[in-house]
Amino acid sequence: MGMTVGEQASQRLDKWLWAARFFKTRALAVEAVNGGKVHVNGERVKPSRPLRVGDRLDITRGETRFVVHVRGFNAQRRPASEAQALYEETPESLAARREAEEQRRLTAQPLAHERRRPDSRQRQHIRRFIGKA
Repeated sequence: MGMTVGEQASQRLDKWLWAARFFKTRALAVEAVNGGKVHVNGERVKPSRPLRVGDRLDITRGETRFVVHVRGFNAQRRPASEAQALYEETPESLAARREAEEQRRLTAQPLAHERRRPDSRQRQHIRRFIGKA
């Protein structure tokens, strides 16, 4: 069974990011922290940095940014519903993230033409267009 706030005063940043399901593996969490994608209370830190309840985390994952406050700890990776209890996302972060998702959705390029080699019919059209055969 996982540990809660009362039983555990702190936890390594990389373990917490993994347990809270921000990253699929601890190795990915370590890579993100070392790459400057995770800040604790506005500072760049190491993966072994102990987190405390109330710490503010700025997490950048791809194009998505999260600003969350640590609410608790769990020694194991639990289901997403339980993992969400480990943090509280700021209302500003939630609004900005939804806005960014909406922008990406609106500006998304349709995937009508995949990049692949022309088939025989397309080659025939190309040859006719450039005037060969």
